[in-house]
Amino acid sequence: MSISSRAPGHVSRRGFLGLAAAGAASFSLSACATVNTGPAYVEAPGPDQRYGSYLTMYGPMYDEGYEIPAVPIDRMDARYLRQVVPDPTGEAAGTIVVDTSQHFLYLILGNGRAMRYGVGLGRAGFEWAGRANVQWKQKWPKWTPPAEMIARQPELAKYGVDYGGMPAGLDNPLGARALYIFQDGEDTLYRVHGSPEWNSIGKSVSSGCVRLINQDIIDLYDRVPGKAPIVVTSGLRMS
Repeated sequence: MSISSRAPGHVSRRGFLGLAAAGAASFSLSACATVNTGPAYVEAPGPDQRYGSYLTMYGPMYDEGYEIPAVPIDRMDARYLRQVVPDPTGEAAGTIVVDTSQHFLYLILGNGRAMRYGVGLGRAGFEWAGRANVQWKQKWPKWTPPAEMIARQPELAKYGVDYGGMPAGLDNPLGARALYIFQDGEDTLYRVHGSPEWNSIGKSVSSGCVRLINQDIIDLYDRVPGKAPIVVTSGLRMS
């Protein structure tokens, strides 16, 4: 397919404080809205030079036919940049842990280490807590706004379920990747996803679930095993 025939944006390139309701039943949530450099090992406070620098990690990427722009890391709080840290959770390797109180997501690596990512949270990101699993993962997903959002913003009606949702792309609220969270076989409507809005990382915004910088969600996606366990909590007991 030629460049001209692609959609816009295409180019040719880790115990815990008790969970408020551990294993709690799912809340009814709104659906989430608002060249791959490969895994990078980074020690706080700065990158391990054996594995490249933040400029490389957050530089421009060509992925699945989309061009992802560089992140202006000089304008971000360095706490929220991807880095390997001591595991504060005690969870098994391969587990995803979201600490909503600190705006951090951990992927447990084992041997007392975890990869930590900064996240942005919307209202839906605080409405569910417990243990579940990543039921499936998707690259460059479509996004379907919920009916309540369409009622507030009628211009989104064209992306409603009857119309197949918003196509994948750089402006899509789910970004470059999405992890879909199920509990006991039921969709929690909780999503871990990408976002082009790098300035929302470390903040609580008006909408959405758990968002990562697109470069980070791609890294996480590639590391997460199928059916990976996920724990969402409002605080960790640091040892």
